[in-house]
Amino acid sequence: MTYQCPLCFQPLELTGQQWRCAANHQFDNAKEGYVNLMPVQHKRSKQPGDSTEMMVSRRAFLDARHYQPLRDRLADILDNVLPETAETLLDIGCGEGYYTTALAERLSQHRKMNVFGLDVAKVAIRYAAKRYHNASFCVASSHRLPFAENSLDAVVRIYAPCKAQELYRAIKPGGVVLTVAPGPRHLYQLKGMIYQDVQLHAEQDEQLEGFERVSTETLAYDMRLSGTEAFDLLQMTPFAWRATEEVMANLKSQSAFECETDFVIRLHQRKSDQ
Repeated sequence: MTYQCPLCFQPLELTGQQWRCAANHQFDNAKEGYVNLMPVQHKRSKQPGDSTEMMVSRRAFLDARHYQPLRDRLADILDNVLPETAETLLDIGCGEGYYTTALAERLSQHRKMNVFGLDVAKVAIRYAAKRYHNASFCVASSHRLPFAENSLDAVVRIYAPCKAQELYRAIKPGGVVLTVAPGPRHLYQLKGMIYQDVQLHAEQDEQLEGFERVSTETLAYDMRLSGTEAFDLLQMTPFAWRATEEVMANLKSQSAFECETDFVIRLHQRKSDQ
């Protein structure tokens, strides 16, 4: 399987270090091995997505394996549900590739899988492609997936936005979407450092048009973090925008910081065309 041109929607072919379609739209393959399929006219800002500082913190936190139970559970679910004939998986909002590479490793044990990671943040994709070589990475919009109709067997979406219509277009009939959303008490103690009145995450029973809900489950456990790890966790969340310098310094000074995780994992299956 190959990418689809984001401008004319024709297949892209890699020749040398350039991806090119029949209409002669060209996209350079970066030295790290990724391709930028985000045309300037599709950007909402000069540098969309996470910053370098956020990405460095994200990698440090994930490398400490605090979210490994989630990564392992996602791999278990997909390994159980995907047939051995499955060929393609896309990780939307893949960040620096922590989940993408693990899914590629697990699912390729019994399948000839092509695993793709997509993110709007160029710095994230550069980090991912430079470190992980068992998946293909691209800079692209989750609202304009650079893949042909009915071309994906599975999509993983961890907190990342994507319209149900676009998922329906790109996923094969019978293919699946695996989503992760925060449960009510996710990072409750971290929120307590920032907000005076801490609210539980609102539970949203997400329904994807054109898909059938197969299962819903929760994964919750406690983390014991160092001050540096707690700061890295803050940096990789939207809460960082509200945190004061005092809060950041306070987190860094902690000898131990106890924090809850609370993930909601949903599996959806695409219905056949009506």
